Amino acid sequence: MKASLAPGLHVAPGQAANALAYDGWVGRWSRLFVPMVITAAEVAPGCRVLDISTGTGEAALMTLPTVGASGFVIGADIAPAMLVGARDRLKDPSFCPVAADGQALPFKSSIFDAVICQLGLQFFPDPARGLTEFHRVLRQSCCAAVCVNSTPERAPMWGFLADTVSRFVPEQRDVLHLGFALADPNQLEHMFTTAGFREVRVERMQREDTIGSFDEYWDPIEAGMGLTPQVYLALPEAGPAGGARGGEVTPVTVRVERASYHECRDVDRGRASVEANIHWDRVHPL
Repeated sequence: MKASLAPGLHVAPGQAANALAYDGWVGRWSRLFVPMVITAAEVAPGCRVLDISTGTGEAALMTLPTVGASGFVIGADIAPAMLVGARDRLKDPSFCPVAADGQALPFKSSIFDAVICQLGLQFFPDPARGLTEFHRVLRQSCCAAVCVNSTPERAPMWGFLADTVSRFVPEQRDVLHLGFALADPNQLEHMFTTAGFREVRVERMQREDTIGSFDEYWDPIEAGMGLTPQVYLALPEAGPAGGARGGEVTPVTVRVERASYHECRDVDRGRASVEANIHWDRVHPL
């Protein structure tokens, strides 16, 4: 059975965004890299910032204190359900959610002081076109900063689940691994250059966090927030994980939960690490 994926890929068609589940699956790891993205984009008080693929507003939330009352953050996302989650979460007059395709931004040229894109560009059908749009809406000498996942084994909380689910639906392997589509820093650097950026800088970063229990890892997956959880729940035999809850256990549940959870965490310490690449550059004078 093939999962039906809505634009943006992270929320099932017709469903509301479950911000708590999304935070458990993506946000808790994503926010570990946001400070570096904000710094790389040279966000400062009074800046007009465009946060592309804002999702439930994780990067925007961390950017608002920097821009202050004299600046603002526009959070753009192709998924209206995610924007509802961001609006309800932030409730800040300096934040404006806008439904927009990052490959065809509905903004005039040269109007933003910074563009940030946190773990979103790899899901674009045409990332190069997206970067061209980032360049277009930036003012001269202002910066764009993009954070993307490294390889599946270096982001195991997502990578091992994608690998495991792919064994059951090999025809959807490419879709399940979209999160790692821009893991090659040379490929993304070339896209930046093609878009008009000239002095692209790249930094590989690794961060760690603690996975306290199986339920902490698995509950967001069962909630179906995110690309891979949606595909997992669409498997014919998928059902509630057993774990400590004693729920219905199916063959698929057992094999997926064991493979993904035990591979992604350090059993001795309960620690898991994630690696991402951050690319940034400014709009240079012609």
